[in-house]
Amino acid sequence: MRIPDISDTIVALATPPGIGAIGIIRLSGPEAIPLADRIFKGKVLAEQPTHTAHFGRIEAADGRALDEVLATVFHDRRSYTGQPTVEFGCHGSPYIQQEIIQLCLHEGARMAEPGEFTLRAFLNGRMDLSQAEAVADLIASQSEAGHTVALRQLRGGFRSEIQQLRSELIDFASLVELELDFGEEDVEFADRDDLKKLVQKIRAHLRPLIQSFALGNAIKTGVSTVIAGRPNAGKSTLLNALLNEERAIVSDIPGTTRDTIEEVLNIKGVQFRLIDTAGIREAQDAIEAIGVAKTMEKIEQAAILVYVWDVAGGMTLAEVRADLQQLAPTGDHLLVVCNKMDRNPLFQTDWLVDPTLPGIHPYLLPEDSQDSLLTTHYSPFTIHHSSLIAVSAKNAMNIEYLKEKLYDLAVGSELATDHTIVTNARHHDALRRADTALAEVLHGLETGVTGDFVAQDIRHALAYLGEITGEIGVEDLLGNIFGKFCIGK
Repeated sequence: MRIPDISDTIVALATPPGIGAIGIIRLSGPEAIPLADRIFKGKVLAEQPTHTAHFGRIEAADGRALDEVLATVFHDRRSYTGQPTVEFGCHGSPYIQQEIIQLCLHEGARMAEPGEFTLRAFLNGRMDLSQAEAVADLIASQSEAGHTVALRQLRGGFRSEIQQLRSELIDFASLVELELDFGEEDVEFADRDDLKKLVQKIRAHLRPLIQSFALGNAIKTGVSTVIAGRPNAGKSTLLNALLNEERAIVSDIPGTTRDTIEEVLNIKGVQFRLIDTAGIREAQDAIEAIGVAKTMEKIEQAAILVYVWDVAGGMTLAEVRADLQQLAPTGDHLLVVCNKMDRNPLFQTDWLVDPTLPGIHPYLLPEDSQDSLLTTHYSPFTIHHSSLIAVSAKNAMNIEYLKEKLYDLAVGSELATDHTIVTNARHHDALRRADTALAEVLHGLETGVTGDFVAQDIRHALAYLGEITGEIGVEDLLGNIFGKFCIGK
């Protein structure tokens, strides 16, 4: 995508196409207000204050009335694009909308390209590149968490962090560059110890941002949560209980689920993509073998693994441990659901934790009591007691508690803070490259390389950080970003 000429006046439908109560047609550019006055019959829009709405009608060139509309005026720097803008609120007939757009085109406007309104906002300094991308994320958000994170970025918190880091680094970079101008005189303007401390400080700030992408990406795309276990462990019943609907077929016949079933569950504003899988066992036929292979593939890709254990099915602890060693060797992002407690009420999940503990039903204890219980390390993974949840999926016992555990495992308290969460893969890549360049700066300072190599690594770090906000960018980068927007944005 080429960068369009922002001296043109552009027009587009800013609401979704189709029949609705109203439609919004956005007109922006140097001639937007004079153009609007030629087709709008009511007050003279050029004489009206910014951010005011005026009732009138749109007339065709032959004087034929097309619609009664509400025209909203925005002047120059106070508009979304940073250019004069008029928005016509018309009735939501596709015919009316197209007729008004055709009138604007006849009067000298052109159709906006994808994302061009937001591109103009960026080029006119109304927002930086990270905020512009947050607009797209805000429009695409399908959960409260996704909305919260996108809104934080739109308000400029991420931009402020990056600009502060760049500003501090630029100060030192300028001193190092100055040294190069006096190379023959062997002078040193930038204190190497101070530069080392600054680079270490910036890297310490970048690392949490880089690590937050795992959470940010999960919030943006949904937390991939696989329900796995032996055949007839109650995986499909658990899925139905979590969704509170009969989504999966439930049967006493082992191997009922042959393919994966995926559904979305919203927990406290975070979307979990629940994946019910085929039971893990020696396949009885070719079709079941394909199902088991798909299960293993989904487990490898999952952000969270929910292992379902039928406590009434006669599985030994050795078999459970063997499954977990195979499926979750590190024990990270794992919940072990001890299912069918209604059929074996004397089963005690604390046996997995410490066989010497007295007979206690952990699912009856308050959470703080559970946290005080001991944990046992089973090589090569650790099962923490807080990861064990006794449920009866059939009777919906402890299902709400399981949901809380899923939320805590995926999000924890991160959303409750004002810390920046990186959701954009481009930002994540730029942060990683900046951190690598800064690591090279440190290596150069420690090994005593010449100032020109240090300066080069600093320039690379500054460039990568600048890519995030658009302070350093290229046409191809802008085209790739804004070309994914809808026409009217």
